[in-house]
Amino acid sequence: MDGNRNNSIEINKEEFRKIGHQLIDDISDFLSSIDKKPVTIKESPSQLQSILGNTSLPEKGTPATELISRATDLLLNHSLLNGHPKFLGYITSSAAPIGALADLLAASVNPNVGAHILSPMATEIEKQTIQWLAEFIGVSPNYGGILVSGGNMANFTAFLAARTAKAPKSIKEDGLSNISQKLTIYCSKTTHTWVDKAAILFGLGTKSIRWIQTDSSNKMDNKVLEETIKEDIENGFKPIMVIGTAGDVSTGVVDNLKGISTICKDYDLWFHIDGAYGAPATIIPKYKNLFDGLSEADSIALDPHKWLYSPLEAGCTLVKNPQHLIDTYSSHPEYYNFSKDENEIAQNFYEYGLQNSRGFRALKVWLSLQQIGKSGYEKLIGEDIELSELLFDLAKKNPELEAVSQNLSITTFRYIPFNSKDDNDYLNKLNEELLNALQTGGELFLSNAIVNEMYCLRACVVNFRTTKKDIKEIIDIIIREGRKTNLKLQQRKVN
Repeated sequence: MDGNRNNSIEINKEEFRKIGHQLIDDISDFLSSIDKKPVTIKESPSQLQSILGNTSLPEKGTPATELISRATDLLLNHSLLNGHPKFLGYITSSAAPIGALADLLAASVNPNVGAHILSPMATEIEKQTIQWLAEFIGVSPNYGGILVSGGNMANFTAFLAARTAKAPKSIKEDGLSNISQKLTIYCSKTTHTWVDKAAILFGLGTKSIRWIQTDSSNKMDNKVLEETIKEDIENGFKPIMVIGTAGDVSTGVVDNLKGISTICKDYDLWFHIDGAYGAPATIIPKYKNLFDGLSEADSIALDPHKWLYSPLEAGCTLVKNPQHLIDTYSSHPEYYNFSKDENEIAQNFYEYGLQNSRGFRALKVWLSLQQIGKSGYEKLIGEDIELSELLFDLAKKNPELEAVSQNLSITTFRYIPFNSKDDNDYLNKLNEELLNALQTGGELFLSNAIVNEMYCLRACVVNFRTTKKDIKEIIDIIIREGRKTNLKLQQRKVN
């Protein structure tokens, strides 16, 4: 093994360049023509397995040129395209192309952003990215934090820090078994399901969650919140945390964050905000008041891969006092030789979250923030909201549609045939079947929301490729497919 080691994993310089150039050409062609492609192709799991090939693990290797070419074909021609201008489902944005280049560069260097010594420049870039994200949403740049995989992990990271901060100090050694008072947490009935997962994973149990009813505007009812906290204290429980939502997943509503903050201060509770979707809208001047109280949160979750157009995965936890993250996650086994410099304290991100080994998620966010800039994001996010408002207005004007709600960039509405306007059960079934048809039809992709017991079509515009033309065409597609679906259901009734 003198000299160069002979192996099958290395790709020589010229071959790497040739493969890379072809891949970039293919991706460039794909992105430039994405609007001409179907949003998705109706292929069953068995069809996809057949295309993929049900072969066993290969005994011998295959040339990289052949593999990359095949993988390119598989992904570009057999995927749901969330970069398509008519993809308005869930809260998955079109990914900024610079993010794809960033991920290639990050993977090439492959820093482990767990310890500063293993990722010196990557660590500093992540620190700066977190500072910029805090500034972006209008809170102090002194907030510390960490980049994680997405909204669930961003919220989990904050949840565990809150539990550590507000539970008795013995919890890290003794666990929950020796705590005499049952810990309780509070959130709106519209809060994302991550709360259930967190309560289970971190030992509180789902019975610790107080699901507070919403008011007429679908915000958490703060009066009921305070009454529930008082009642729990009187009954011997220990309230530790309130979760406010800055843009709920179904309708985009922002809770009265200022009011929640006041209650948290009065009862010495941790104030967490799930801003995974909505927090970036703070950059729009006319919406700043909507987020009043955001800067008083003890922790905030946001998702750059939602409304900052970053490729997956990119979530972020921000904490007003970063020491709470260190208190929760830091450990110093003897096999960690991540010593501190004599003159400067290096930040090690393994002390800030659940992961030790961590990929370089920050690069794509850091580059996008610089390429687009604050004014660019203000324009893009503002346009997304305007397109959502246009969809709501068009639905409101159409006699076969019912516009239900519009907040931030989320619009909910439903198809209503002329002969079934008062039959809510039938309309719910109709719109559910309509959504299934739309999601597999390939022309557009929406998701659903249940609003006031109505099954609604839900469009979330976090897509820089969507235009007014797309919105108008979406209305036409829904009317056409709605009529077809209604006819099928009516025929089933007859038969």
